[in-house]
Amino acid sequence: MKISTIQYKRCDLVKVVGRIDGHTAPDLEKAFAEIINGDKSGIVFDMAEVDFISSRGLWVLLETQKACKKKQGKLALANVPEDMLESLDLAGVKHFVEIYTDVAAAVGSF
Repeated sequence: MKISTIQYKRCDLVKVVGRIDGHTAPDLEKAFAEIINGDKSGIVFDMAEVDFISSRGLWVLLETQKACKKKQGKLALANVPEDMLESLDLAGVKHFVEIYTDVAAAVGSF
């Protein structure tokens, strides 16, 4: 899994290429925590090139959303692959995290 981050004025964009599973989820959690522990509380997570997300990865998304909200921010998902939307819905993530069809809309929501 490869993680990259781009800083914007009101939020940071995190892009992942590869799988998010029990082995790689801690790396994603660390990337999100660095942003939240810094001066930002808004994160856009671009999932366009995510191949798979496990329950551990879903847990990271929910915990990140909680941490962002504590600082009056949010986690927004962008470019979620169609097959993962159903998983996010079944896991209840769609009720807690805003989902956008593209990065520009997600970044613009901040």
